[in-house]
Amino acid sequence: MLYYLFKYLNDAYALPGAGVFEYLSFRAAMAVITSLIISLLFGKRWINYLNKKQVGETIRDLGIEGQLEKQGTPTMGGLIILASILIPALLFAKLDNIYILMMMFTTVWLGGIGFLDDYIKVFKKNKNGLKGKYKVLAQVILGLIIGSVMYFNPQVVVREKHPVEKIVQTTDQGSQSKAFTIQEVRSTKTTIPFIKNNEFDYAVLLKWLGEGYEKWAFLIFIPIVILIITAVSNGANLTDGMDGLATGTSAIIGLTLGILAWVSGNIIFADYLNIMYLPNVGELTIFISAFVGATVGFLWFNTYPAQVFMGDTGSLAIGGIIAVFAIIIRKELLIPILCGIFVAESLSVIIQVSWFKYTKRKYGEGRRVFIMSPLHHHFQKLGYPEPKIVLRFFIVGITLAVVTIITLKLR
Repeated sequence: MLYYLFKYLNDAYALPGAGVFEYLSFRAAMAVITSLIISLLFGKRWINYLNKKQVGETIRDLGIEGQLEKQGTPTMGGLIILASILIPALLFAKLDNIYILMMMFTTVWLGGIGFLDDYIKVFKKNKNGLKGKYKVLAQVILGLIIGSVMYFNPQVVVREKHPVEKIVQTTDQGSQSKAFTIQEVRSTKTTIPFIKNNEFDYAVLLKWLGEGYEKWAFLIFIPIVILIITAVSNGANLTDGMDGLATGTSAIIGLTLGILAWVSGNIIFADYLNIMYLPNVGELTIFISAFVGATVGFLWFNTYPAQVFMGDTGSLAIGGIIAVFAIIIRKELLIPILCGIFVAESLSVIIQVSWFKYTKRKYGEGRRVFIMSPLHHHFQKLGYPEPKIVLRFFIVGITLAVVTIITLKLR
């Protein structure tokens, strides 16, 4: 909203300094600062309110040292994160940008589902919360909406260069280069790491249909979007089991996605790195800046020993934001690298449950691969202090973030 206000003041009255709102870097910086201020100021007040209302987390006895000490810690702190993302985005982003609208819808949708789950747990005293099938249904609906918009909306385009036969002379010495035509097209292409062309078209998976297979690409594209959103959202939810773990990991992922969005939305950097240029996607830098500011601000209260837990209100939304953002900037195939912590946590649960059920059927007694899952609890059971586990996961997360960025040129 402030963008439009200052644009009007600049155009109509040439107000000194108003033109600075045209710069993406300035608005991104303002989004970070605003989100930090909101999270720190609103966070303290919200925590005090939750303590007054005795809105505390019910902790299961997992036999882990220090676990029961967290009993009664306020939950539903995810509202701090949501407010710290949405308010700066509303203030500094261009609200007619389709990508910004998609991200804000994702935040509200999954934040609302998570809030409903926390509300049932805390106020209805039902420790099971919202049934898992309803959470998955909500994630599937979100994936269906995001996938449909990405495929059918005319504003969602990729700028492609197509070589033409004409050869142009570029210097007096007679050196020559190929000429290109530039087109903005709707596409199901995405970035694939470690491959020379660095691009993959989902439509190719339907090539067996024969001529005209491209028009059916949505049949493969939309289910993939649904799968990614569901997997990453649940991965973030599983990671939220230690003080600061999901919050700090998400901040690292968000910062990396911000860099990827910046270069993908800048025609100069995109051309230099030989990656897809995505018109108007640079505006997402504002949103992801608010996201990073919100997670870092929340970490102020969520670091060990936590004063508040984000609950599903925060974890489901965080995972969904990361997934949808990656899909929009066509970097979703980098998620297994960038979100390696989420992947490891999810796989540990899948492996544990699957192996337990298999061995129970075969031997009559269930056996475990890990002492406990998700993975962070396995290390706790081994005797590692919680702060050490979280810090080491952060180090791994930073390493994966660096590897993710390197893949832009490592082909």
